[in-house]
Amino acid sequence: MIDWSSIRRVHLVGVAGTGMGSFAGMLKAAGHEVTGSDENVYPPMSTQLERWGIEVMTPYGAGNLERARPDLVVVGNVVRAVNVEATAMRERGLPHTSFPAALGERFIAPRHGCVVVGTHGKTTTSALLGFLLHHAGRDPSFLVGGVTRDFESNFRLGRGPHFVVEGDEYDTAYFDKGPKFLHYRPRTAIFTSCELDHADIYRDEAHYESAFERFVELLPPDGFLAACSSYASVRRIAGGARCQVQSYAVDRPGADWEARDLALSPEGARFALVHRGERLANVLMPVGGAHNVENALGVAAAATALGLAPREIAAGLGAFRGVKRRQEVRGTAGGVTVIDDFAHHPRAVRKTLEAIRGAYPGARLLAAFEPRSNTSRRNLHQREYADPATWAEAAEVFLLRPAPTDRVPESERLDLDAVVAGISAGGRPAAAFAGVDDMVGAIAHAARPGDVVVAMSNGAFGGIWGKLLAGLAG
Repeated sequence: MIDWSSIRRVHLVGVAGTGMGSFAGMLKAAGHEVTGSDENVYPPMSTQLERWGIEVMTPYGAGNLERARPDLVVVGNVVRAVNVEATAMRERGLPHTSFPAALGERFIAPRHGCVVVGTHGKTTTSALLGFLLHHAGRDPSFLVGGVTRDFESNFRLGRGPHFVVEGDEYDTAYFDKGPKFLHYRPRTAIFTSCELDHADIYRDEAHYESAFERFVELLPPDGFLAACSSYASVRRIAGGARCQVQSYAVDRPGADWEARDLALSPEGARFALVHRGERLANVLMPVGGAHNVENALGVAAAATALGLAPREIAAGLGAFRGVKRRQEVRGTAGGVTVIDDFAHHPRAVRKTLEAIRGAYPGARLLAAFEPRSNTSRRNLHQREYADPATWAEAAEVFLLRPAPTDRVPESERLDLDAVVAGISAGGRPAAAFAGVDDMVGAIAHAARPGDVVVAMSNGAFGGIWGKLLAGLAG
């Protein structure tokens, strides 16, 4: 445990990551003197750090520690033990900790921890819970994995009793290989989903599920867990909780929380919020898609446990503007709308396309996809990617070939030609491209006025959105 009352100067190694950079901003807002270091620093995080007045040193080096003179070093999980700055930190005996441990001790421990976990939907769900609490005047703190459109930030330091955090199951640091969310001291939790992911650190489904089993064990007897009953694994794992558990689902009758009379349209999602058969409120949520309605049910369950009334929940859901890179319209050119989404797991791809179909019911959808994550680059979900049902809402599919990497053995790599063949066998044109520029040219050639292009990746996708808009305009 760190005695935070004695910590004035904090230095973050690996500061340019989304979580670490935002944590740096939160530390600065809390009154600490903050510096950071990283190998590569670029927008938008470089811009944010500069705006917050946080000095960033690059590249990594022992001299950064001399310049920072930290009372505490926070080490990001991208930093390996052999990192020159981490090595110098240990040699000098500097007090150090991980980002999740520091977040848990410094900010969550004094508050009521509200933690959102699961394979899918964590960012939107945690952003939505934080927004609902804020909209209802509870003045919460939060830290989520994406930039919220309502706050133009992915963190907020409030004076209220609640801290909402997106709980990541990825490992914590080179000196702590346990999941990040084990440091977050949950009292109220939402468990959105559970499907094998992060194949670079979890060897199989049982190993992956064990992380969530450990998380559920952290909830105290007087805590609360909202569990999505659409997943058998979630139902089983939630059964081990010592606290009250309530289920939620869009398409599984018998759940404690349901969305009845669901209608998706360009204005969003309309539904009746129902708890154990009782209609609590009618909701119009601008952020569309059945998967987001399911996320909203989990939030409604948790918000009710935290004391919000149905009218406060309905009002908050109706005002929520979403998170950047989740069904985000990047622009329109040549009559073609270009949308950016973070989807990379095959289920997320399918749900995203279904949501966009609801928002653009008459449009022809062109789907572009970059298998960039350590899991999507593998053949682990190859059958699902090759299944035409994954792309059922798309008229054409454009896939980017992942660059070879030694992090994925050749025998485990995604066979993109087999994926293309599987999609094409279902009667849907599909093609793979070696580079983004070639893909942009093909999409621009295929697109016609009224179409919607959905570009999905958990990374920068080679700046495809701007290139598409330029190509379509020309």
